[in-house]
Amino acid sequence: MATDAETPEVVEDPIAYFLDDQRYHGKSERTLEAYERVLRQFEAFLADHTGSPVSPENAGRRECMAWVHSLRGRHEPSTVATYASYAHRFYDYMNRVGVFESNPMALVTEEMNESIDTNPTRRDLSVAEMRSFVGEIDHPLERAVILTLLKTGMRVGELCNLDLRDLHTDVTTVEIDWTPRVHLDARPDSLYVSAEPARGVVVNGEERTASNKRKRETVIPVDAELRRALEPWLAIRPDAVSPAEPLFLDTGDAWGRRLEPSDVRYIVERHARERGWYRTGGGAAENVTPHYFRHFFTTHLRDRTGDRGVVKYLRGDVASDVIDTYTHNWGDQVRSVYEANIYSLL
Repeated sequence: MATDAETPEVVEDPIAYFLDDQRYHGKSERTLEAYERVLRQFEAFLADHTGSPVSPENAGRRECMAWVHSLRGRHEPSTVATYASYAHRFYDYMNRVGVFESNPMALVTEEMNESIDTNPTRRDLSVAEMRSFVGEIDHPLERAVILTLLKTGMRVGELCNLDLRDLHTDVTTVEIDWTPRVHLDARPDSLYVSAEPARGVVVNGEERTASNKRKRETVIPVDAELRRALEPWLAIRPDAVSPAEPLFLDTGDAWGRRLEPSDVRYIVERHARERGWYRTGGGAAENVTPHYFRHFFTTHLRDRTGDRGVVKYLRGDVASDVIDTYTHNWGDQVRSVYEANIYSLL
């Protein structure tokens, strides 16, 4: 905190300064995008504030209260609390490093009634509703991406980090050759999700921009439906820019480059909006996102199997001793349980 003997550092763009520091501290790009979106909205509110416009570094408690109040009615209470927490974190950090002299959000967040819902009750969609949703997606890439998320329960960063070598399946209708990982030699029709990739780390010859959060590597079955969705994509998949040969590639402005998590979120959001399953300002209880697909996978597969161990293994959430049990008995237990219970979406 700045003292009378210290002169606060002069920073031309405090928000950019804060984001750069958070990047150095290892925050994910998704987190940084969320911070920037909210803080720039806060900055714009202050610039248009009734009375004399102020900048974030000159804002006081009352301006911060007015901003929080402006969010009410347009956002869910949990979202209001989340946005306020971003501004509070911004001011607290800038105060601690000596750029700002105080944190005007401290009392605001302490007194506000809204709170962050850490375990929201999510939209309850049936398998039939999700099947109808998938049926309206025509683009081979988008269909393959969404079905992969729904059929595997993997995180969006894990999907983006998949390389061709992580897929072992026969695609007789497609003229494409690749050599699957040795881990998949005795496991046909499967996907390998590694625990290795992390943002900034070079894996398979390419520096990654997203992290996998698995405790251990996981082998996930590829059923007939997912294979049917992957084949049309592999048939039109462009040549990759990266020597890592990513499985999912951009087909737009970044042609041939690895699909980024932001790309996947945009794809899902666009289709969910068309379905009425996504609203700007809606929270986790309302909006269908890639993370919702992980929730959908977990809920429906767990209810069908009654086997929490297998579902935890597929999600990559279990400890070493448990995951070793399923790894060694993958063919007899994991695959058989998965194939007997995975829902149909095509």
